[in-house]
Amino acid sequence: MIDRSHDLPVSQQARQLGISRGSIYYLPRAVSSADLATMRRIDELHMAYPFAGSRMLRDLLGGEGVKVGRLHVATLMKKMGITAIYRRPSTSKPAPGHRIYPYLLRKLAVTRPNQVWATDITYVPMARGFVYLVAIVDWFSRRVLAWRVSITLATDFCVEALEEALTRFGKPEIFNTDQGSQFTSTEFTSVLQREKIAISMDGKGCWRDNVFVERLWRSVKYEEVYLHAYASVPEARTGIGRYFGFYNAVRPHSSLGCRTPNQIYYNQPLLAAA
Repeated sequence: MIDRSHDLPVSQQARQLGISRGSIYYLPRAVSSADLATMRRIDELHMAYPFAGSRMLRDLLGGEGVKVGRLHVATLMKKMGITAIYRRPSTSKPAPGHRIYPYLLRKLAVTRPNQVWATDITYVPMARGFVYLVAIVDWFSRRVLAWRVSITLATDFCVEALEEALTRFGKPEIFNTDQGSQFTSTEFTSVLQREKIAISMDGKGCWRDNVFVERLWRSVKYEEVYLHAYASVPEARTGIGRYFGFYNAVRPHSSLGCRTPNQIYYNQPLLAAA
């Protein structure tokens, strides 16, 4: 699919194919099978108990017969890019020198598609190794507008997903993120500034507002990822893409009155029961 001998640079080939550049250079990760199994279980526990920190996860794992220290759990959580969700003075920390933008959604009524978009990153286990998944989501309809899979937490795959969403769906009035280094980076925020989109970042007292993105991760993992041991990055990408098609167009959402994100986003009527 990628032709390294072609005159077109590899980065441009990746862009035209709609894949992250990081995925092109995939190499097996030097992570032991024991750690991969522990990370998989940490991910499942995090989905079930998102408030659990490294100490609680250590104790939960210990109760299942998995002996692992708290510091090692914390190390694996960092590698996975996950943190406990609870009210605290600061959320995920930006890189030094990255600007933090004010939170714009407090008491804001979100009443229409393309008013607010949001994004987040999650860990996706495979049969051997793992990848990261980023998604751009319309806040009102819960529709997944664009997504990318990457083997690293570099910023490029987040920017690629953002550019695709803007190309296909126009632009929102406000774009909300956490304070992770990918989203506070100049590479990411400059795209939003170019489009004159107001930038909002979660801060103290705002942690609940991205819970719906956590619900998306729970759905994609329990209904797709955990059911398939992806053997490769392309296989993971295919499976996740198939699931998001189902999620947007077929899967009814109780929070949307049993309608699909597509029906809400495109203002389609609820079909009558047969």
